[in-house]
Amino acid sequence: MPEPTPINAVLRTLADPTRRAVFERIVDAHEITVADLTRGSGVTQGAISQHLRSLRQAGLVAERPEGRHVYYRAEPQGLAPLVDWMSHYGVFWQDRFTQLRKLLKDIDP
Repeated sequence: MPEPTPINAVLRTLADPTRRAVFERIVDAHEITVADLTRGSGVTQGAISQHLRSLRQAGLVAERPEGRHVYYRAEPQGLAPLVDWMSHYGVFWQDRFTQLRKLLKDIDP
């Protein structure tokens, strides 16, 4: 199987709602352990660990071991492929909004 491109890896990883919720909790917490992520999530620790592995492989989180605990933090540069892809379409929408603004001014001067 061919290696996924960075944008595909990020989109595939964030497509799962549970994984996206785990990522959002990590972003909000700055750093968090698996035990803290599991608490109150309704998901088993094993499942959280699998989601963390996927997030790590996509470059979205990093880990920092400290004693018996491993702390996870978001890696903002992991979202760069998604931001780059979206910025391409930002130009498209900016042009459309400019045309809409002009049309509205023409309709109601």
